[in-house]
Amino acid sequence: MTARTRSPRRMTGIGRVLVIVYGIMALAATGRSFVQIAQRFDEAPLAYSLSAVSAVVYILATLALVFAGSRAWYAVAGVAIVFELVGVLVVGTLSFALPALFAHPTVWSWFGMGYLFIPLVLPFLGLWWLARHKPAADAHGSAAAS
Repeated sequence: MTARTRSPRRMTGIGRVLVIVYGIMALAATGRSFVQIAQRFDEAPLAYSLSAVSAVVYILATLALVFAGSRAWYAVAGVAIVFELVGVLVVGTLSFALPALFAHPTVWSWFGMGYLFIPLVLPFLGLWWLARHKPAADAHGSAAAS
């Protein structure tokens, strides 16, 4: 059974847009962190490490949302998106409260201002989407496993 027949409604409409935006954020954060770490890591190790952490979180969230039809991937998506939300809120708050700590920007600095606040809005949309698209009961999972 293909992923399309198991969960046709997952990758349509807002779900598809959400996965695309997460994928774009994964690429952007990965590229940013790679360049920052390769060229100037010694200038701001904390900020640039946080950019790398955000890249990993966005990659994981993207994959988990694609495969969120299973309970395991659904749980991974939830954990990744909650981690993302906490990261954006903590780093965003600290970048205002302790600006010297974040003199060099990260993806989550200033609540994602460098990314049009998408990092702040995205986890709320992701959690809303997950709440509306819980995986089916084991009836489908058991049939797919056999």
